[in-house]
Amino acid sequence: MYSKLQYISQGETIETQLYNIHQALNAGCTWVQMRFKNQTAKDTFTLAEAVKLLCEEYLATFIVNDDLHLAEQIAADGVHLGLTDTKIDEARALLGSTKIIGGTANTFEDIQNHVQNGCDYIGLGPFRFTATKEKLSPILGLSGYFDILQKIKKNKIEIPVYAIGGITLRDLNPLMETGIHGIAVSGIITESLEKEKLVQQLKEKLYANVIV
Repeated sequence: MYSKLQYISQGETIETQLYNIHQALNAGCTWVQMRFKNQTAKDTFTLAEAVKLLCEEYLATFIVNDDLHLAEQIAADGVHLGLTDTKIDEARALLGSTKIIGGTANTFEDIQNHVQNGCDYIGLGPFRFTATKEKLSPILGLSGYFDILQKIKKNKIEIPVYAIGGITLRDLNPLMETGIHGIAVSGIITESLEKEKLVQQLKEKLYANVIV
């Protein structure tokens, strides 16, 4: 079963990215999605190599954001693709059946398409406005998640759905009630002065009704 808490990396330099990722891993995150936009191929590769080693050290899942060929090149655990990135079925053909492929969605139709094309999990959002990402899709809010998750259930689609976009600790209880599997967060962990305490609080809420 996939971790219910995904950390999406932040930072404009290799050093900042590595620091933030290391901090998140130290705090107890076990899933890292490396997001390093608008950088040179050389710097992105350098960062990815270092992050892969870190994730191996912490036994964490390592996902590359958007860059399918980089994910293949460094043998990451998988790739996360946006709505305008490489198609899910093309990624599956290249990476094979053992790698994890996640897809961004904003509507139920997006999810249907991803599932048909062999997606492993969905990043559904945004929940609310976030400054982390440019060109946001329409905000879903709590009611949007509820409506889409109800359609998933009605159509007997089984796929882990992660809420994403400006999520805070107090959002978790109502969000989990919509039927999501987990959350993908960035700023809340990066900016926290008590990361270990925050990650523990997030996990407590995310796994509250899970029988281990």
